[in-house]
Amino acid sequence: MFEFPTWSQSQAARVEAALEAWVPEAAVGGLGPAMRYAVLDGGKRLRPMLVLAAFEAGGTPPSPFTTELALRAACAVELIHAYSLVHDDMPCMDNDVLRRGKPTVHVQFGEASALLVGDALQALAFELLLPPEFEPTAVQAELCRLLAVAAGHAGMAGGQAIDLASVGVALDESALRQMHRLKTGALLEASVMLGAACAGLSPNARAQLHQYAQALGLAFQVVDDILDVTADSATLGKTAGKDAANDKPTYVSLLGLTAAQTLALQLQQQALAALQASGLPNTHALAALAARVVQRST
Repeated sequence: MFEFPTWSQSQAARVEAALEAWVPEAAVGGLGPAMRYAVLDGGKRLRPMLVLAAFEAGGTPPSPFTTELALRAACAVELIHAYSLVHDDMPCMDNDVLRRGKPTVHVQFGEASALLVGDALQALAFELLLPPEFEPTAVQAELCRLLAVAAGHAGMAGGQAIDLASVGVALDESALRQMHRLKTGALLEASVMLGAACAGLSPNARAQLHQYAQALGLAFQVVDDILDVTADSATLGKTAGKDAANDKPTYVSLLGLTAAQTLALQLQQQALAALQASGLPNTHALAALAARVVQRST
């Protein structure tokens, strides 16, 4: 019988050990300690878990190569996520001083170092996908493409640009959904598709997992908006109420709290329906992760 707490603890430990090994402490110019500060000892590791859960979903015994590649992909997407948080917290963006319950990187190390930390983490993500001991494969090329698109102008960076341009602007639900599909959803979608690519899943299974990931990505942001008005900073590990203070459009400001909570539950059901339609034999972890996203308190 599948036990999600056991599975998630095991996978989180694998990811943490790999990040500990692969994020260099000896990087020049003092970058190493700042990079490790940004990545280690914090975070829910949702994106790496999505990679590993999608990798396992097909139920086919993996090879040593694909097992390591999936772990590298899981760490790569976490590095991209960590870099985005470092830059997002800077004064020129959201200007936040608290992340994962500790001072943000620019507060701890200075703005110039924070900028370089983000740059270095982004580059390291792609290094992990193409280690020198591996002869490059078509799968690795696909992983690099998936991650690059999700992080760039057609994904996370584009969503951030829309977010910055939308302060004080009244967005309708369609525009708000598009902003969050790029800003938050793109990297969550990529996480699922990275795992599917490592596992070599069929086109139909990948299409259904993409539907799952789209619903999950939007649910994550809806819940984020809910928590911004219902939780305190100590619980969240970041500054609560920032969206309202900065006059940013959110699902709560657009729909109201009750309707936003209903939408999150509807999106969870959409994600579960896509998993069922995939026909994959081992989607227990993906289903549990969808529940964690919607039911989380941080």
